[in-house]
Amino acid sequence: VWARLFGRGFVLTEGDFGIQGMAPTHLGLLDWLAVEYRENGWSQKKLLKTILMSATYRQSAVVNQDALKVDGKNELLAYAPRFRLEGEIVRDQALAIGGRLSGKMYGASVMPPQPAGIWRITYSRLKWKAAVGEDRYRRGLYTYWRRTSPYPSMLIFDGGTRETCVVRRVRTNTPLQAMVTMNDPVFLEAAGGLAERMMKEGGGTVGERVGYGLRLAVTRKGDKDEVARLVSLMEKARGYYAKKVGEARELLKVARIKGRGNDEADTELAGYVIVGNVLLNLDEVLMK
Repeated sequence: VWARLFGRGFVLTEGDFGIQGMAPTHLGLLDWLAVEYRENGWSQKKLLKTILMSATYRQSAVVNQDALKVDGKNELLAYAPRFRLEGEIVRDQALAIGGRLSGKMYGASVMPPQPAGIWRITYSRLKWKAAVGEDRYRRGLYTYWRRTSPYPSMLIFDGGTRETCVVRRVRTNTPLQAMVTMNDPVFLEAAGGLAERMMKEGGGTVGERVGYGLRLAVTRKGDKDEVARLVSLMEKARGYYAKKVGEARELLKVARIKGRGNDEADTELAGYVIVGNVLLNLDEVLMK
């Protein structure tokens, strides 16, 4: 539990608590939490609340030089953890920000969109048929998984192949991950949902709308410079698509947004899709 919240556990070798594993960094705290867990009736909710409400968890992730000198690897928890979200959560969060994540529980696995050609396997007649309706946006937990051809975006974000059980995933940061969040069908559809939210819920001006989108993405109010940069991006995108209306409508189609029926409205909506795509790719969105 501690490792999921802080990025690393009390024992770094989560898969080996034996004599070959590493010793706990905070043995007293580990013992105290274990007793709390037992005394609270083995309630994981109460354990999580205890940790999340602590000053240690709520401290800033901004690293000052003094803390860096004393605790460069943050083993002593001199500052709050900062690490990239797991693949399933990266996808689910994007859909949630775009207002498209399904809350449906239980049931059979589903096939959300993935790039064409992934399942071209010579020894099988199975085909990947992208889900429609609510099933298209179910949580990553319900994604159909095949060991010989895992869901690509989750694999790129360090998801396990499920050929063997793993306790701890090794996190990487690669350019290919940026390619996923900028171009994968699921993330473009999430950006489309965010674009519609900005237009419907954000207000009457470009500044109000992009500011609202930023707040949805990072759960804080943007400053003037941030909003100004997003407004500038919106104007550039709208100007570009005004000259290429066909491309604007193609983008709306990929983002699964119904066109408004006139050139000006469609180019404006396409501009907001671009803004939404940028917002979902912010480091602040992808990092915990």
